[in-house]
Amino acid sequence: MNIIIVRNARSAPRRIDLDGRRGRAIALAAVSGCALFCVALGVAATMLVNGMQGRSMRELSDLRANLLHQREQLANLDNDSHRNLDALALQLGQLQAQATRLNALGDRLTQVGKLDDGEFDFAAAPAMGGPEDPSPSIATSLPIQNGIDGLRAEFDRQEAQLDVLENLLRDRKIDNALLPSGMPVAQGYMSSGFGERSDPLDGHSGIHLGLDFAAPLGTDITAVADGVVTWSGQRPGYGNVVEIDHGNGYMTRYAHNSANSVDVGTRVHEGQIIGRVGSTGRSTGAHCHFEVWLNGKPVNPMVYVKSTRASHA
Repeated sequence: MNIIIVRNARSAPRRIDLDGRRGRAIALAAVSGCALFCVALGVAATMLVNGMQGRSMRELSDLRANLLHQREQLANLDNDSHRNLDALALQLGQLQAQATRLNALGDRLTQVGKLDDGEFDFAAAPAMGGPEDPSPSIATSLPIQNGIDGLRAEFDRQEAQLDVLENLLRDRKIDNALLPSGMPVAQGYMSSGFGERSDPLDGHSGIHLGLDFAAPLGTDITAVADGVVTWSGQRPGYGNVVEIDHGNGYMTRYAHNSANSVDVGTRVHEGQIIGRVGSTGRSTGAHCHFEVWLNGKPVNPMVYVKSTRASHA
C-alpha cells in the first residue's frame, strides 16, 4: 500500500510505501503528530473557555454582592424614612395641638379684653395687602410637607393676630389708666353735687362745676387716673388747686387744698397723693372740690366717680 504526496503541479510526487518499515514509521509519526495537535488544541480551547467562564462568574458574583449591598442600603434608607416620617407626623400633631391652644388663648384674650363685640376677630386673618409675587412657586411637595407648610402659615397668621391683639389690649390698658375713675378721697361724703345750686356763701343761684367731698382736714387727695400735672398753685375762688391732664381730652381739677404735693410737669399715676384736703379759697369747711373736664367743657363727675377701673378693663 502506497501513499502518494503531491506538493504542487511542478514538483515530482513523493511516494510512501506503507508495506515497508520506513513508510510505516513515517505514517505513524504523522498520525501521532495529528493526534497530539488535536489534544493540545482541545486543552487550549478548554482552558480558554474555562478562563472566560471563571471571569464571567467572578463578575457575576461581584454584581450580586453589589446588588445585595444596594438592597441593604435601600432597606436602611426605607427604615430611616419611616422613622423620620413618624417623627415628623408626631411633631406635626404636637404643632397642630399648639395651634389649637393658641387659638383658644387668642379667643380668651379677646373675651378678657372685651373685644368680642365685633371689634376684633382672632379666628380671621388680619386684613393686609401687598404686590403680587412676580415669581410664584409651582413646585409640588409631599403631603406631610404640605401639612407643615400649612401649619407654618397658620402660625404666621396667629402671630400677626396676637400682635394686633396685644396692641389693642395695650391701647385699652393705656386708655383705661388715663380714664378718670373713682373718688379723689378715700374717706368722706359728697356734700354738694354738680349743676345748678344756691351759693353756700351768698345764697345766690349759681352753677357748681364739680362735686364737693367733705373730709377731715389733711386727708390725702389722690389722682383718679394717670396723667401730667399742668397746674399746681392758687386760682381765684379755688384756693390751692392741682390740675392734671389725662390725654384724650380729659382734665381733672382738685381744689381748696390745704397743700399741694406735686409740681407742674410731674407725671402722676392713679392713686398717687397730689395734695391734702383743706379749706382755702371760697370755702365753708374742709373738703375736696373735684371737677372733670372733657374737650374743654365741664362734665358731671358723678359718672366717673361711680365707675370702677374693672368696668373699663
